[in-house]
Amino acid sequence: MDALVLFDLILAIALVAMAASVLAMRDRFAMIVAFVVFGLLSALAWVRLSAPDVALAEAAIGTGVTGALLLKTLHHLRRERIAAGAPLFGPIAANAALCAVVTLACIGAFLATPLEQPGLIPAVAQNMAASGVEHPVTAVLLNFRAFDTLMEVVVLLVAIVAVWSIERGVAQAPAPVLGEVYAGVARLALPAAVVVGAYLLWVGAYAPGGAFQGGAVIAAVGLLLLIAGGYRPLPGHRGAARVVFVIGTAAFAAVALFVAQGGRATFEYPLDHAKTLIMLVEALLTISIAATLAALFHGREPLALAKMETRQ
Repeated sequence: MDALVLFDLILAIALVAMAASVLAMRDRFAMIVAFVVFGLLSALAWVRLSAPDVALAEAAIGTGVTGALLLKTLHHLRRERIAAGAPLFGPIAANAALCAVVTLACIGAFLATPLEQPGLIPAVAQNMAASGVEHPVTAVLLNFRAFDTLMEVVVLLVAIVAVWSIERGVAQAPAPVLGEVYAGVARLALPAAVVVGAYLLWVGAYAPGGAFQGGAVIAAVGLLLLIAGGYRPLPGHRGAARVVFVIGTAAFAAVALFVAQGGRATFEYPLDHAKTLIMLVEALLTISIAATLAALFHGREPLALAKMETRQ
């Protein structure tokens, strides 16, 4: 048996076993750790499927940011002294049944798709010259199927609006105090993370990377600042934060309306300006995505926090 085939088989078994362990565990912290490991294994599986863009997004957002959000949620649950025996995600049987239904639906969709169809690969390759970029994934996300990407960033925008609305008046949990070693590591990692995030944004026009991957890495900078106490959102920051949340989505929609003038279709970029417009949209999206993910981790609106502290 080929070594890579054996590796893929072991990886597939490990994915299924880790997913089952996440559902079966009763300890919440262990469950979150297992979920993070599952995400890392999923990222590795996407690499083996020759989808490095998806692997980067899975590692950064699906594992890193989501893992941090789950850990903070656990911190809130422990602070509220939720009963230790209460299941966090509902009965295991219900979770397993839902996963089985989703799995069967995915298998059905796969079996219903004729394998002999070439898919969109030939169409993408044929139109790469008119996309404005050299990486096919970026061409699909920001040009050929830009509406899908626009809706994804709209979902993020709706998420932060919902969080800021729901958590108004909720008391802020005390921030964890990091030791000198952890705080020092955070200070060293911040500049490097910014550089990596900017690089992923820039390289997305030519290779795996882009706004979501770069934004997730830069969001990690925000998470480190919040955890290490290097930054504390204040009521005076609300206006700037709202602008940053919206600017990516607004720029994306504005570019779509701009290029639609003169008889063009929406997102039909002029050939001479396609790359410039796409990079402009990606840069602003990176800023919005990073700020939104960091704000989701922080939770409540700065004004609500200030009011709670005033009452206390």
